[in-house]
Amino acid sequence: MSTAKTSSKKRVAESLLTKSASKFRVEDEFDPDFSSDIKGIMSALHMIREKAQKDGMKKNDQTISSVGFEIKSMIDELKSKIEKDRQAFAKALSKSSKECENCLKSETAKFQEIHDNFFKEKEAHLQALQDTVSKFEEDKERLCMRYEQMSKDRT
Repeated sequence: MSTAKTSSKKRVAESLLTKSASKFRVEDEFDPDFSSDIKGIMSALHMIREKAQKDGMKKNDQTISSVGFEIKSMIDELKSKIEKDRQAFAKALSKSSKECENCLKSETAKFQEIHDNFFKEKEAHLQALQDTVSKFEEDKERLCMRYEQMSKDRT
């Protein structure tokens, strides 16, 4: 078995040597202009590959830029929408505030009117009470004087 392995390894090594040697022979067999043309083609292929890589990078940059622009546009739209919503909210709040203020003024006027009427009626009732007390005092005085007069007349 070891002899078979060794001989197969030799055959593989010989075939590799013959392939590389044949490559050199083929290159030697080509004429120098043809070899120069192949080098030019290889150089052009390398340049095409580099250009394709650069174009790919440019395309990636353009894609990133485009996506960035779209995101910025979306953010600007959201800012605009938020600002419109804020203005609408401020307008509604202002309207509600004015309605509350008008309602408060109306209720304050009603309260003031009721307050004024209460004090007028209170004054009228106090005056009536004072008049009643004064009349009572006068009647009391008259009655006391009459009583004294009657008492003097009896004695």
